[in-house]
Order: sequence, then C-alpha cells, then structure tokens
Amino acid sequence: MSAHASITITPILVAELSVEGESMPVYVHVIDHPDARILVDTGMTELHPAVVAAFDPRLYPLSKQDFDLDGIDIVINTHLHADHCGGNHLFAGKPFYVQRRELEDAHSDENEYPIREWVDAPGVQYVPVDGELELLPGLRLVPAPGHTAGMQVVVVETGGRPVVVGGDVAVWFGELDEPRSEGQLRVLALDPELVWLAHEHEPWRPQTT
Repeated sequence: MSAHASITITPILVAELSVEGESMPVYVHVIDHPDARILVDTGMTELHPAVVAAFDPRLYPLSKQDFDLDGIDIVINTHLHADHCGGNHLFAGKPFYVQRRELEDAHSDENEYPIREWVDAPGVQYVPVDGELELLPGLRLVPAPGHTAGMQVVVVETGGRPVVVGGDVAVWFGELDEPRSEGQLRVLALDPELVWLAHEHEPWRPQTT
C-alpha cells in the first residue's frame, strides 16, 4: 500500500512467464484515488502463439478473478507489449492513457509489437499523452524511455516521497540499483519511497547506506 491514506496501490498477479527456466510474475496495479479507480496495465487474457513460443505463460486473467471490471474508471498502459495490454479489451469504452510515441510505435512496422489485434481491440479508446500529464490531483504520468521509447510511469504523491508504479521501467531490481536508461534515471531522480514493477513480487526500495 502507498503511504498516503487517501491513495492506495494494490498489485494483482495476472500471469507467470517462463524466462530462461525461471518463473517471472506479471503484475498489474490498481490505484484507488479519491476521484477514480485506476488500473495500470491489463495483463493477458488468452494465449497467443507468439507469446507461448517466447514465454510459455500461465494466465490468471482479471476476468477470471474476483475483480470488479466495471469498477475501473481509467486505464493507464505503461507501454503496449503483449503482457501489458492483452486485457485491454476487458475495459472497452474506458479511457486508456498512453504516450503518443508508444501508440505510434505500436503501429509502426519497424517495431516488434507482435499482437496488433490486442493493441487495437474493439472498443479500446486511447487518449494519447505528450510528455508529463497530471491526470488527477497527486497522480501524474511521466515519460520513462528505455524498455520502449514510449514507456511511461505513474507517479503518486504521498505527502512524503512519491511512490512510482513503474511497469517495465526496470524488469528486475538490479536495473534500478544500477540505472542506465533515461527512464530509470528519471525515476530515481524523483527520490521515490518505493517503485512497484510489473515483474517483481515486492516493490523496489532505494538501498540505504
């Protein structure tokens, strides 16, 4: 949970991928804000040959969990890789906030976004974002390029140090311990209390010296 009583962050396991013989979790995150219930990324709801061949996933779709799909007001896609947008269709008609660069790249033949039909699922309505955006009081979208050029993170102001919902800004903790990408450096510059990641069970916290 976040440090701010009025904004809570809840991770939900939606899949497990097989990566180099190891199990890698896939989490989405629900942000309960006084003004809206927000879902960050949507996981996957079905197997696709491209994903099966690469990751042999086990899926726990939101649609098969005790989860109130209709209770979500806003969806944020950190980026549009298959394991982050494969459940977008469940929220048709809701606004989806994504960086314009990410949306354009997902439709470019130069990028390896193998599952275009998941990105463009019927009824999915994207709101393209150009750079930083204060979506709600105390909640803003911040570009964090690296994993993809159009990657973004969600920064939640807690009254103290911010909490970041980071998607794949780092795939594992070591990438934030020794940041290299522009996005990782940008996240650390925020001096966050913790960073939730899509593929780690627990949030990353800065090392104390």
